[in-house]
Amino acid sequence: MKKFVLAVLLLLAPGLSGAAGPQGDLMSARVNVNDNASLQRGANLFVNYCMSCHSAEFMRFGRVAQDLGLSEDLVEKYLIFTDAQIGDTMLNAMDPELSEGWFGAAPPDLSLTARVRSADWIYTFLNSFYRDEESAVGVNNLIFSDLSMPHPLWELQGMPEPVYEEVQVGDEARLEIVGTRVEEGSGLMTEAEYRQATQDLTNFMVYISEPIRAERERLGVRVILFLLVFLFVAYLLKKEYWKDVH
Repeated sequence: MKKFVLAVLLLLAPGLSGAAGPQGDLMSARVNVNDNASLQRGANLFVNYCMSCHSAEFMRFGRVAQDLGLSEDLVEKYLIFTDAQIGDTMLNAMDPELSEGWFGAAPPDLSLTARVRSADWIYTFLNSFYRDEESAVGVNNLIFSDLSMPHPLWELQGMPEPVYEEVQVGDEARLEIVGTRVEEGSGLMTEAEYRQATQDLTNFMVYISEPIRAERERLGVRVILFLLVFLFVAYLLKKEYWKDVH
């Protein structure tokens, strides 16, 4: 019986390990790729605020329509603003050479960012911009300093101001940025609405990094349930075979 319990725990181990919280100072994104409403809102934010500079070259508009339960007409009307077709990949119209001249580097493709960085990193990044007059683009970020891009969602959030705190370093006291604050009413969204928007955008970026994830997770649950049932049947069968031996 002990071996049976151990086998069950081993089967459940991957699911248990996935429940661990974020490490370090990252905020928890709490994404859910099965939430179609969130993914649809995130898709709208992505094409309106990210695709002016970035692309998602490994994702097609048609796949987004299929997975998110949207008609092709809706996608063409609300998510495609270029001459791209429904079967095309999600590319922007920015010239890479021009963007490199403007920002110092061509904006990276965002298809796999969630897999490279993690959902919590993206969510924290979107909530960590602050005004920095010394920066070439006028802003900076708490977890990605000296970045060469503007705050893409400043219109929604308002422009965050840095919050300083005096820190003692040896014999020297200096000011360090410990957070940000946004003047109420300076953006189109309240703080709660902006947090929800960045969560939706993060959710969509997690989805495009692995479009099969929702189906994979559903299939994984079924497989584990099948294995548990099979394990129980195999255990009973083993007892039946060996009852006369002992």
